Amino acid sequence: LKQVFNKDKTFRPKRKFEPGTQRFELHKRAQASLNSGVDLKAAVQLPSGEDQNDWVAVHVVDFFNRINLIYGTICEFCTERTCPVMSGGPKYEYRWQDDMKYKKPTALPAPQYMNLLMDWIEVQINNEDIFPTSVGKCKEE
Repeated sequence: LKQVFNKDKTFRPKRKFEPGTQRFELHKRAQASLNSGVDLKAAVQLPSGEDQNDWVAVHVVDFFNRINLIYGTICEFCTERTCPVMSGGPKYEYRWQDDMKYKKPTALPAPQYMNLLMDWIEVQINNEDIFPTSVGKCKEE
């Protein structure tokens, strides 16, 4: 069971914040509050004096890393043969559409769907217009 829940076993490399940056400090603060058993509503509350966009960006990347870790623990058990459909139980089937290769919602095996999804998320996280690496410089809408 220890192998299944190995915190270093991820589907993709974890995203990291550069030590010494404000986002790195925000990440440490978020980790400390989430690991302390504190009320989750209080844990995600914007710290006084911090930029809301930076705080959200830190939590988005952390969420990506956690999902990556969870998927990394099950991906060897969920193959195209054992998981031929990406579903949320018997009532829900997820189909992939990206308007490039998959112009219409397309049924895919779960591993292929997850690979496309994780690729898409990484593109979003790496998009400087959505998640700029310079603190306090989020695009105005």
